[in-house]
Amino acid sequence: MCGRYTITISFEELLAYYAADDSAGSPYGPRYNIAPGQLVPAIVNDGTRNRLGLLKWGLVPPWAEDPKVGSKMLNARVETVAERPAFREALRRKRCLVPADGYYEWRQTADGKRPMRIRRHDGALFSMAAIYESWTAPDGSRLSTCAILTAPAQGHLADIHDRVPIILNRRVEAAWLDRSIQRSDEVLQLAIPLDPAELAVDPANRRVGNVANDDPGCLVPDEEQGELF
Repeated sequence: MCGRYTITISFEELLAYYAADDSAGSPYGPRYNIAPGQLVPAIVNDGTRNRLGLLKWGLVPPWAEDPKVGSKMLNARVETVAERPAFREALRRKRCLVPADGYYEWRQTADGKRPMRIRRHDGALFSMAAIYESWTAPDGSRLSTCAILTAPAQGHLADIHDRVPIILNRRVEAAWLDRSIQRSDEVLQLAIPLDPAELAVDPANRRVGNVANDDPGCLVPDEEQGELF
């Protein structure tokens, strides 16, 4: 699954990577421990251009009676996303990219579970395949939410967790956002996880376990951080 991640690049780098517009003035700053239920940067395409916006992590279907259901819909399994009522229409018509430069999973060790940060070998930005929805409250206010697609883990990543977020190949990112592609089978052909050989695994700091900790220290392994003091 995907339950925590990082995006530490600058605002200018983010916009440049996606050639995105930010006319809405979305607030942005480096994040080192993004957690479910928070507002996360996401890229959508409005048919003419890419736009940067903020979506609450945890998808709320438009027909939901209570938005709290979003806390159970953080991820969507690629094996069933085209069939589940909460996800299938979003897969066809409301796809987005969630930018990141690393995500966390917990590995069982002799000293207990410790967080590991999975990233590209070069530390570059990547895009997680996601879907989004808009929910309207009884008072007319709207809530925009998202879920990140996951797939079975392969290679060395399977030693950490049995699921991984779908990190898209750079060449299919534009197609993932393309609103003219609406057949589920065609969409799913794009949802191929990045080769795990392109990803490195680094020990992170146990402070990641507390969502209140969102600073560069989250990236520093416990033993190294201890040497700083």
